[in-house]
Amino acid sequence: MNSQPAALSQLIKTKALLLGFDACGISEAKRMDDDGDRLRSWLESGYHGSMTYMANHFEKRVNPAELVEGARSVVSVLLNYHTNQKQEDPEAPVISDYALGKDYHYVLKERISRLLAYIQTELSPCEGRVFTDSAPLLEKALAREAGLGWIGKHTLLIHPKMGSYLFIGELVINLELAYDEPFGNNLCGSCTRCMDSCPTGAIIAPILLDANKCLSYLTIETKNDIPETLAQSLSNRLVGCDICQQVCPWNGKAQENGVIEFQPKKELLEMRASEWKVLDKPAFKRLFKGSAVERTGFVRMKKTLAHLFREK
Repeated sequence: MNSQPAALSQLIKTKALLLGFDACGISEAKRMDDDGDRLRSWLESGYHGSMTYMANHFEKRVNPAELVEGARSVVSVLLNYHTNQKQEDPEAPVISDYALGKDYHYVLKERISRLLAYIQTELSPCEGRVFTDSAPLLEKALAREAGLGWIGKHTLLIHPKMGSYLFIGELVINLELAYDEPFGNNLCGSCTRCMDSCPTGAIIAPILLDANKCLSYLTIETKNDIPETLAQSLSNRLVGCDICQQVCPWNGKAQENGVIEFQPKKELLEMRASEWKVLDKPAFKRLFKGSAVERTGFVRMKKTLAHLFREK
């Protein structure tokens, strides 16, 4: 097998697409000083809320080479999760697109693990670790460095052809590869639709999010009660919030994902508002078994439902 970095890189990218990923890029495993400075400032401002884990393992978070001994490269992959299938009852509490199907952690990790196995058995002996939203990594910055897009004003990665409804995964590997050019342009221009449309004003400046005000954080991450001043702006969101993505012009031509595991459950799409109002734990387990919502938990969901139905 040709062990030249450029040849290896092309074979890895081709295999990634064959495994069902929508895009693949490669960057050098090195410390990202500028992104580290921005992260430190964000943490010092308290914009991470109760997500104390964001302050842990700072050096590993800003330097992927710390995660694998002798790491040389980061292979970043993207997987589209956008769906045109919507909940049928317009009065029903809204579930974010990313959470309508199977838990993306399992889907991406399984595919990236197959990519690693391919590299190890078919290309070159090596060591590597698989990640997707599961380790201290600046995933969006790594995807940008791999040439896969830019970080939009809503702080999400935007791919110029696919938009921002994307899961990101990584393979950190101790193999020298050919590196893609970082995506150098921010193509948001003067557009501020995401900032203007955020119900709570959580996007306080371009590429600066105050998680304490973000509906995704409030309905998924925090274990605390949602402050009444913010609960009034839930906009019927029960799990997550896609508002900043829905208004983004780059998502105007977002395509339906082709991932079987991400197809929404029919029962979930058909649920009426009246059924959500009386949701019990057995129904929660049935609806969300194996999904990302399962991690959020029944207690968190019931707290949010209480806010939604108290408003009506």
